[in-house]
Amino acid sequence: MNSLFSARDQPDVEMLNQLKVRARALKKEAYAISLAARDPRTPWYVKALIFFVVAHTFSPIDLIPDFIPVLGYLDDLIITPGGIWLAVRLIPSEVMTEARARAATHHVESSVGRVGAIIMILFWIIAVVAVVYFFLRVTKRI
Repeated sequence: MNSLFSARDQPDVEMLNQLKVRARALKKEAYAISLAARDPRTPWYVKALIFFVVAHTFSPIDLIPDFIPVLGYLDDLIITPGGIWLAVRLIPSEVMTEARARAATHHVESSVGRVGAIIMILFWIIAVVAVVYFFLRVTKRI
């Protein structure tokens, strides 16, 4: 019987499965840090970092759209893992342990993705307004 994949394709399938497992683990960790942000023992500046990282991670809208060559994927490869790494380092260890335990028993809330999308839309609106404002100021001088 013919298999769907040849023996040559097996390493590719294994790599894809490993990437899916890692992506799920990363999302679970992002959800855990979002739970840790709700804890009063987490400093306010860490909460601000977590807010941005979690919004970026779960937003269906990217900070830099994926169709932009290299940069579109680079933001996903740097902001999410780097932000999660930094947040985990800054969150008190007992808070992070409790948040991971809660995240293991819950699913990611869908409201997190909606909030992330709103933040990304607001970011782009502010960026466009800033560029227009700058452009108008520069053209007035000419």
